[in-house]
Amino acid sequence: MKYCFGADVGGTTIKLGLFTVDGEILDKWEIITRTENEGESILQDIATALKEKIQEKAIPAEEVIGIGMGIPAPVNSEGIVRKTANLGWGYKEVKKELENLTGWQVVVGNDANVAALGEMWKGAGHGEKNMVMVTLGTGVGGGVIMGGRPLIGANGAGGEIGHICVNYFEEKCCGCGKKGCLEQYASATGIARIAREHLAADKKDSILRIYDLDKIDAKIVFDALKEGDQLAVDIVEEFGEYLAKGLADVAVVVDPSLFVIGGGVSKAGEILLTYIEKYYRKRAFFANKDTQFAIASLGNDAGICGAAKLILDSQV
Repeated sequence: MKYCFGADVGGTTIKLGLFTVDGEILDKWEIITRTENEGESILQDIATALKEKIQEKAIPAEEVIGIGMGIPAPVNSEGIVRKTANLGWGYKEVKKELENLTGWQVVVGNDANVAALGEMWKGAGHGEKNMVMVTLGTGVGGGVIMGGRPLIGANGAGGEIGHICVNYFEEKCCGCGKKGCLEQYASATGIARIAREHLAADKKDSILRIYDLDKIDAKIVFDALKEGDQLAVDIVEEFGEYLAKGLADVAVVVDPSLFVIGGGVSKAGEILLTYIEKYYRKRAFFANKDTQFAIASLGNDAGICGAAKLILDSQV
């Protein structure tokens, strides 16, 4: 029997999975991401955790074909990152360093692309070869799958859809330094911001008024929406229109058959898609109007599944 590992590196924890080459998950666990001292311990900690796991499972090292890894940063085809926002790394040859630490082949990708690969392999995108995964969380992430493989780009920044400009008149800056990015309106923090603006400008009665403005979040907005609150409807309509505009722009470039919506905001469920699809059909180029939408189904396992798929695909 042959095995592989999938690693999903986050700023707080690193999710790890042990797989057979047939795709069966044998075990999954987490370790803490130690970001101090410019994240110097991260790769060593991963190497140690994986070696301990094969000892625990009595798996010979030569039976492991390699490690797939997703990282929250642009990653080029050589497995090199030039900067990460929350791992402490500057320039780092991740693939080379982890191969030296473990003796196994390593394939590295951007975490959003890797999660998209996981959803294509085992989740809501199963059977699709051309799809886009959109993660709506603190920010807006994106992973583009073309012909069954992640779109990387020249600088490893393919799929950064959160930074498409959807409002040229925005005066506030996005975290990336630009203004009017999709992330400013379609993320969980963006939805909360839209809600505060509506509450300040619109005097209609609303369930949302029982909360302090700084306590409003995306979950509260969607819970109010499900209760039929009209102000919540207005907020989600605006969110949906901005997101649909961005996705219509993505579709005309990569022409996906499916958009998979994931991240914390996707926990609102199918009602979320209603407000995205309505505006998407209006905005989309005629050839893209029938693109389908689905809610991501793998949850926290998308990253490790996609990472395992990376290393498995490298063997073909």
